[in-house]
Amino acid sequence: MSGMDDSQRSDAPPRIPAPRAAAEDGAPWAGAPAAPEPAAPRPSLPHPVLKSLLGAWALAACSAEETAAVETHLTDCASCADEAVRLRDAVALLHPEDSLDLDPGLRSRVLAGALSRRPARIPVPDWAAPYEAETARLDALLHDIGEAEWRAPVRLMWFDGQRTVGRDTTVAAVITHLMAVDGIVAGALGLRDPLEAVGRNTGAPLLSPTARTEAYWAAEDAGRAPAAVHAAWRDQGRALIRKASFEADRVAGLAVDHGPFTLPLRDSFLDRAFECWVHAGDIAEAVAYPYTAPASAHLHRMIDLAARLLPTVIAGRRRAGLAAPARELVPVGTVGRSLHLEIEGSGGGHWYIPLDSPGAVGSAEGEVAHVAVEGVEFCRLASGRVAPGDAAAGGLGDPEAIRDVLYAAASLSRL
Repeated sequence: MSGMDDSQRSDAPPRIPAPRAAAEDGAPWAGAPAAPEPAAPRPSLPHPVLKSLLGAWALAACSAEETAAVETHLTDCASCADEAVRLRDAVALLHPEDSLDLDPGLRSRVLAGALSRRPARIPVPDWAAPYEAETARLDALLHDIGEAEWRAPVRLMWFDGQRTVGRDTTVAAVITHLMAVDGIVAGALGLRDPLEAVGRNTGAPLLSPTARTEAYWAAEDAGRAPAAVHAAWRDQGRALIRKASFEADRVAGLAVDHGPFTLPLRDSFLDRAFECWVHAGDIAEAVAYPYTAPASAHLHRMIDLAARLLPTVIAGRRRAGLAAPARELVPVGTVGRSLHLEIEGSGGGHWYIPLDSPGAVGSAEGEVAHVAVEGVEFCRLASGRVAPGDAAAGGLGDPEAIRDVLYAAASLSRL
């Protein structure tokens, strides 16, 4: 038919189409497999289901898909968003709270770090450093306890030369006891005596530590507020440190009369540091507060003071008939019978204690006995917290010498 072209004629050869040019680089040929169709979006979860998932979402217990669905929903639904906030807050209450108690050693570490960067213009003398450290640690303990705990019962113990004795008191009374005895050092430095503050002009340096304490307790107002007791003790300690720092060279060797004995000021500060630590431990035990031993270097100095006092205490016990008689007469400054005192662990070292005369020289040459005891245990013995027969000490050699030294160590203790 005249209306048909060649391609429509039945006798025309079939036409093979040429490859189609790509519109862009990388377009597929016409004969290449077609790209996969994008997945149809999943239908969103209904509101009741999403609302029921809020609890699991707050606990982080949803799957990844559920979490995404819930969080998308929260951007569009105000009521569910408010509920989600309440649930998250509730979950936060289920977690245990972190302890708010500060590490007892934090203050000393901060001070040490600060002073290492910028040394004090007027440094604390090294012989007063243990007292400064122990008063700072006790100050931190007192800051942490509540007013009711100031009335907590405390058992003070000491060795009277023959047996362990004790006295029941309170945390507040322990602090006033420390104030009363620290007043001996304050008086020697020309500072105000705390006994005068409670109306007792006693000539304090002539009183023993026990007599001073009894006088202070008798005169003190029992209803005094804990904050006032704390502040008075803290201010007194700071005044002592300040005076020692400004006049270190002049006062270090000043003799301080403690009643039964006299010490140079540098040793009096060690004595006060030791008692501060011991009574802080008594308080900590009464109020269930964690407390540790002094720094090793400070503990070593405290033990050294006790070891240097032992020959005088042995002689005093001998005069009272509480120790064995001297075995031999030893001229002052010469070597005599000695006990080797070995302190193990923190604060450790070796001391040779002359046995027959305080003026004799202790040495390895005259060793007749050897006692080994851990540092803190020795301090417990010297503070009357453990009886001589119960101390965890090992001994070799002359049993009489060992007994005399252990009993003399316990006799260093007092109220």
